[in-house]
Parts: sequence; structure tokens; C-alpha cells
Amino acid sequence: MLAAFACVGACGTGPARPAGKAQNAAATPEKASPAPSGAQPSETQSGEAANADAKARVYFTSDISPEGLVRIYNALNWKPSGKVAVKVSTGEPPASNYLRAELIKDLVQLVDGTIVECNTAYGGSRASAAMHKQVAEDHGFTAIAPFDLMDEEGEVEWPVTGGTRLDRAIVGSHAENYSDWLILSHFKGHAMAGFGGAIKNVAIGMSSASGKVYVHTAGARTSGSIMHSDQDAWLEALGDMVLGVRDHVGAEHIIYINVMNRLSVDCDCDGHPAEPDMHDIGILASTDPVALDQACVDLVYSAEDGGSLQRRMERQNGIHTLEHAARIGLGSREYDLVNIDG
Repeated sequence: MLAAFACVGACGTGPARPAGKAQNAAATPEKASPAPSGAQPSETQSGEAANADAKARVYFTSDISPEGLVRIYNALNWKPSGKVAVKVSTGEPPASNYLRAELIKDLVQLVDGTIVECNTAYGGSRASAAMHKQVAEDHGFTAIAPFDLMDEEGEVEWPVTGGTRLDRAIVGSHAENYSDWLILSHFKGHAMAGFGGAIKNVAIGMSSASGKVYVHTAGARTSGSIMHSDQDAWLEALGDMVLGVRDHVGAEHIIYINVMNRLSVDCDCDGHPAEPDMHDIGILASTDPVALDQACVDLVYSAEDGGSLQRRMERQNGIHTLEHAARIGLGSREYDLVNIDG
């Protein structure tokens, strides 16, 4: 059950969080009705462009179920214009906390989506096309929708304008086949980034294997080890890459949904993650990836049992990803959190 909170409706408004302190007293899902059916997500986006003080809208439900996913998608009032890619993590075997096929099936089929992924750059069971396709089958994804390994036939480069670390996004070549994108992410901790949500799902998940090295090393190389000595630089590269993707596909053609369940300190790329020691929270959605990830971070900080994940985020300075992403214009750290549970 969601804990009680102090602030109502407008969160994510503080400065960068000092170590050990939440950015706000709490992040509160305001118990209010969804936006009227005539309201478009683009209205929030255009408002932000016109007014730097405008807040993004982030929707929340505590219902982590197939029905909850469909409801929060509908709250965004988003209509794809063509072929939809649903970007998920297929999860590293044998015991990853990836989003289960039975949870996402109804939403993926509602948008007539194709589940998309790229190969890893660090070995494991998803480093080659044949092995990765087998994982996708074993984890139930091929049974619910078409599955496309986007870098199976190579990669393409999309320009990054306005970033500080990258000048291009290197994505799987099949990314060119989709007009619309549903970024469906499992929010959790991450050993290198501190946390993984919408921004990481795009920045690493849509990158080809060489593109992953390029992001991890903040533009230093496209082959070899993903390890990089400058932590803040690679966190900044995450935002740069997503900026390039958003600008290439168009902000109106991409939405983001984060599921806050199985909140381990470890990523879905870890086949042996630490067991979560905090409660599930809910599902959040937005047209703004910065606001969405910020809202999830704030909910972790407002949770009484979120200490382990808080410490993981602080150890890696994970909040810097959001600081930089907001600075380069990817989105806003200020948001209104709207609870659609009523």
C-alpha cells in the first residue's frame, strides 16, 4: 500500500538534492481525476516550451496489473500515427526482474506494438542475435507480439544537437522502421547509473552494441570495455543520447511508462539481482522522461523502506542524470503528479 505523503500535486520543484536528503519533503500522487478527454499531452509539452516555469504532468496508479497499465496509457490520451515500437528490457537470465510478458501483453496488443530490443555490449545471454531471440522466447515476449532485434542487421546514426558529451546516437538500424515509440521501463536500481528508468531504457536499450559503448564512455569510443573513469560524464551521455532520439522521432511520437515493482538495487541486466527489500509502488506515465524518472526517484525517497535503493542512487550520483537532462532541454524536473485511482 502506498505510504502517506505530505505535498499535494506539485512535486519535483526543489534544487539538486544534497546527499541523504530527498529533493522534496515527499512526492504525492494527488487524488484527482485524469485530465479531461480533450486534453492532449502535447499541450503540456508546448506549455513547457513557452514557459520555463511550467510543470510536466506525470500520471500515477497504484494498480500494478495489465488493467492498470492500460488505464495509465489511456490517461496520456496519446494516439500513435503509424507503426509502434514498444521498448522493453528482455531481462538477463536466469533471475532478472524484467517486466513479465503477462503484465504488458494487453498494452502491447492495444497499440498493435512490436517489442524491440538491441544486443548487449558486455556478454551474457543477450550478446548475439541467436541467443537474444531465445531469451525473448523463453521470457514469453514472442508469444504476445512480434519481436524485433533492432541491431540484428546493423546500426544507424542519428544526430545529437545540444548535448555536451555525444554528437550522435548509434541505434539499431531497424529503429528507422517505426514512427511511434512506447518506452515501457522497469524502474529499479543500477550498479553503474544508480537507477534505471525511462532515460536509461532509451539511452542504453535503443543503442546498438557499439552505441552502448559510445554512451557508457561518454563518446570516447565505440568498441572495447564499457567502463569509464568519469562517472558524471557517462551520466550526462545518457541524457544526450535520449535528446537525439527524441529530436529525431519527434516529441509527439514518443511516450514513457515506468513500472515501480520488484524494486531491487540491481538492474534487469543482472541475472542474479539482489532481492528487493522495499514494497512495490505503482505505475507512472508521462510525455516527459525527465519528469517521469524524477517522480519515481522522489517516490523512492518518500518510501519508509527505500533506504537501500536511495543509497545505491547516491553512491553513483544518479540524480546527476536528471540534472543534466533538464539542463540540455530534454525535459523538466518539476511536475504535477496526478493519481488516476480516484
